[in-house]
Amino acid sequence: MPSFTKNITTISRCANQFRSDHLEGTGLRGGQYSLITNLCRSPGISQEELSKLTYMNKSNVARHLAQLEENGFVTRRPSSSDRRRMLVYPTEKAQAVLPIILKLHQEWRDYLTESFTPEELEIFSSLLERAAIRAKEYVDTRDSKT
Repeated sequence: MPSFTKNITTISRCANQFRSDHLEGTGLRGGQYSLITNLCRSPGISQEELSKLTYMNKSNVARHLAQLEENGFVTRRPSSSDRRRMLVYPTEKAQAVLPIILKLHQEWRDYLTESFTPEELEIFSSLLERAAIRAKEYVDTRDSKT
């Protein structure tokens, strides 16, 4: 039986390559798309909240945000209530690239599931969602213990 984790990892790495190929020239890398997407949905979110929301470790989020800020996609400002807390805002440049990112999400999904019947797509989507919920439960439970 093929490795479940290996297949998920392969799909994830290929998706990053797909996004990187299609985002070429924008100043974004494949792995940064989720930060832009989440920041456009929740402007003014803290770096720590963004880390939790994306299930990325804090140092990776900070590194990506530094690159995004350098490339003009985000601005970071200290919170008025707690100067140690950095709040992150998307710029107009981030808002402008968001439709491209959302289109890439759909194109990748369509590419992967091209040969699926509607019933298979429904089952596949449902099972993936259940697995993702379970994975998040593990991380959330682990994080609540620390």
